[in-house]
Amino acid sequence: MTFSATGFDERYRAISARDTRFDGQFVTAVRSTGIYCRPSCPARTPKPQNVTFYPTSAAAHEAGYRACKRCLPEAAPGSPAWDIRGDTAARAMRLISDGVVEREGVPGLAARLGYSSRHLTRLLSTELGAGPLALARAHRAHTARMLLVGTDMPISDVAFSAGFASIRQCNDTIREVFALTPGELRARRRSHASAAPGAIDLVLPYRGPLDASGIFAWMAARAVPGIEEATATSFSRYLRMSGGPAWFEVRQDEAARLHLRARVARLGDLAPLVSTVRRIFDLDADPLAIDEALCAHPELVSLVARTPGIRVPGSADPHEMLIRAMVGQQITVVAARTALIALAEALGERTDSGLLFPTMTAIAERGAEVLRGPAARIRAITGAAAALADGSLRLTVGDDGAEQRAALLAMPGIGPWTADYVRMRVLGDPDVLLPGDVALRAGAAAAGLPGEARALTAWSERTAPWRSYLSAHLWRAAPVRPAARRRPASAVPRADTTVKENS
Repeated sequence: MTFSATGFDERYRAISARDTRFDGQFVTAVRSTGIYCRPSCPARTPKPQNVTFYPTSAAAHEAGYRACKRCLPEAAPGSPAWDIRGDTAARAMRLISDGVVEREGVPGLAARLGYSSRHLTRLLSTELGAGPLALARAHRAHTARMLLVGTDMPISDVAFSAGFASIRQCNDTIREVFALTPGELRARRRSHASAAPGAIDLVLPYRGPLDASGIFAWMAARAVPGIEEATATSFSRYLRMSGGPAWFEVRQDEAARLHLRARVARLGDLAPLVSTVRRIFDLDADPLAIDEALCAHPELVSLVARTPGIRVPGSADPHEMLIRAMVGQQITVVAARTALIALAEALGERTDSGLLFPTMTAIAERGAEVLRGPAARIRAITGAAAALADGSLRLTVGDDGAEQRAALLAMPGIGPWTADYVRMRVLGDPDVLLPGDVALRAGAAAAGLPGEARALTAWSERTAPWRSYLSAHLWRAAPVRPAARRRPASAVPRADTTVKENS
């Protein structure tokens, strides 16, 4: 069961109840006013005959509607559908939010998805009510609104940070979408923030509850000094963006709000950075729907009650995530962190203010000098880095899950655990179980579930499509985290089937 409303009557009941659970999942367009709203808009509920529901704001834009000035539907958390779904439309939306259209155009987006531009436009128009250009334009409008309301950045910087090609294009889009000029939209904000050019300081919306302490603890256990820093209420790190080095910090205040501070080398990287942070913290998830679905199984009620709103952390960089996962095969979190620290200190790229994770080229060329352990594993790690560096292995947030898994399994030294763990962390796939994970099985046994891999896999099928969140609960339930038995150095780590949950 999820809170996804599919029929007209169900959606109309949701807007009549002003149900915030549906914000971001669809918009309500009203023919008599020419505006569209989020489901929880406090305005009077329109008559059914005047209502049309659209899956995206872009579809409402294309149909000639403007955003409601009262509820600002663009300020809602992102749709959880892009987390749940793995089809072409969902992959396209993830890539659009990552800035692919701004960097590569519609042809680049289409090529990544394996379609012609014309076919992709037709497919998205049918599925989402708008083509890739309109969807990217809506995303730019959302980003501009966020920056206008949440920062004191000059409007010219807002325009380029949101991905617009010119200030005029930004002004025209804001007026068309919101029926307000950028200055008027900024004047409507309730609070003021300050940020230097190229930086932001704003609040990240999300659906509660949120297990923020669990995410920060996860990050702290795996943080690589110089690159990352984590406390009980914050996480910060340096990372590469297309325009150069970037830095961000997410911190939680006493009111449970999440604040994002960020600096980028190029203004156009701000919007993709915000999208990356939202994926890292799984902020577009629908925790009430997930928790309710898991609680349908009596064995899981106490686990969910103990940690409501659990999240599955995403990744800052897909390539980095694969290397971290491979380094952590069959060793403890502590040992993996030690190895990654050595790798970062030896091969990381130093900037004026911090340290960047080593490039795939650096790992491919010099990783063997730094990495310790079985020679076959080192060859596998450096081989994967070389494949990523030369493009023979592609790994992005917009991959097809099955194709990504097959490509990873074809690489020496990558088995089902690593391929599925990467799919969970990079794609945000909500339905991944890692039955070969020792800590996960220990948590299952502690929770009264089958502790044997095959039996646990069979039992878990009833919790689909939320097995990634089940995995997170089981990791949390593990009373101890035993180290897995290591293979002889001569063994080639092809199928990492008895590993411990790691990076």
